[in-house]
Amino acid sequence: MKLKVFASVLMLVLASLACATPDIDSLLNPLPKDDFSSSSSGWGTGTDSYSSVEYANGGLQMQVFEPYYLTWSTPSLEPYENTHLEVDVKNESTDPQAFYGFICNELGSSESFYYVGVSPDGYYAFFKATMLQDDVFLKEGTSDVISATGGNMRLGLDCGNGSMTLYVNGQVIDTVSDTTYTSGVVGLFAATESVQSGTNVTFDNFAMSKIK
Repeated sequence: MKLKVFASVLMLVLASLACATPDIDSLLNPLPKDDFSSSSSGWGTGTDSYSSVEYANGGLQMQVFEPYYLTWSTPSLEPYENTHLEVDVKNESTDPQAFYGFICNELGSSESFYYVGVSPDGYYAFFKATMLQDDVFLKEGTSDVISATGGNMRLGLDCGNGSMTLYVNGQVIDTVSDTTYTSGVVGLFAATESVQSGTNVTFDNFAMSKIK
């Protein structure tokens, strides 16, 4: 098993929601889409001794300082179902096992959700998190498509209709089925393995659409 159970989850959204003001585009296009050019676009941010999530480096930068720790952020607390997510990732991690990707179908603040991600060394995994329980590996593996990118890629995820499919640069990596969570909040995450301060990634050009 590559990853241990993460020490805790840092949810960064409530403070930013108090400050975020919707613009005309967001009212006409309710599905989240963000190039992170504005630091008031609504994603939760914050820095402490465990991790940092900030608008920086031309996107939404996540750094994780504590080993076996996961941090994440969402654009809102709006629940969605049957979603396709995409984002560009710039990897500046010193740890080839740094892990990063998407959160989907998160049930409010209950810490129950799916998270799906990749590592620069080619590893990928689908996880299910359930409040007060150990995280469950739904599926894991390795892919030369991932390792060939050096960690810099266009990530994609279908999350809905009882399954999840992971994409890297438009290529299908793997699919898993699970029907525990059918809708919820979406977001982005970054996590460390054993290397302290080993994870440093910047997300850009986040987009979301509906799965037909």
